[in-house]
Amino acid sequence: MISTVVNRLEEGIIALLLASMTSLTFVNVVMRYVFNSGLTWALEITEFLFAWLILFGMSYGVKVGSHIGVDALVRLFPDRVQRVIGLFVVATGILYSSWLIIGGWELVSFNHMLEMEAEDSPIMLWFVYLIMPVGAALLAFRLAQVGWRIITGKQVGFNLADEAREAIDQLNHAGNAADGDKTVTPSKPNA
Repeated sequence: MISTVVNRLEEGIIALLLASMTSLTFVNVVMRYVFNSGLTWALEITEFLFAWLILFGMSYGVKVGSHIGVDALVRLFPDRVQRVIGLFVVATGILYSSWLIIGGWELVSFNHMLEMEAEDSPIMLWFVYLIMPVGAALLAFRLAQVGWRIITGKQVGFNLADEAREAIDQLNHAGNAADGDKTVTPSKPNA
């Protein structure tokens, strides 16, 4: 149940950020081209929302396995070697996340000390930059989950999006549906 709430919360935050960016941009475009005015702060807020979307969404991408990558060479190795490579990728990602957490926290602390506001909007910059350590901590947490699944044998390697496999599966499904055959060949899971 807690997992479901967390999943819905993550998806809701990502949807809210994207909807806010889109709505704000739409309103600003209409105001500029229809009413010959505009919101001076709209572009800046849109950039902040986009940064939040990226830094919050990177951990969600790890969770659902939607990051792209080239793993053709890794898949040639036996499962044991794929696990070692996957753990190396996870460790490297956690190291990178740690740097972002430390650097992000220093940036937040510095801007909080200076009490700096954004250029066009009355938002404190420390609040805008807060997503950097928070997003990096979420990323480290998701990477640790992947590492645990690799260690416990529930996952062979670092899961990446396999767009080619998904396209082939869609073609197979469309071909089977056109032939009147309702059975679909199961796809090979990402390993």
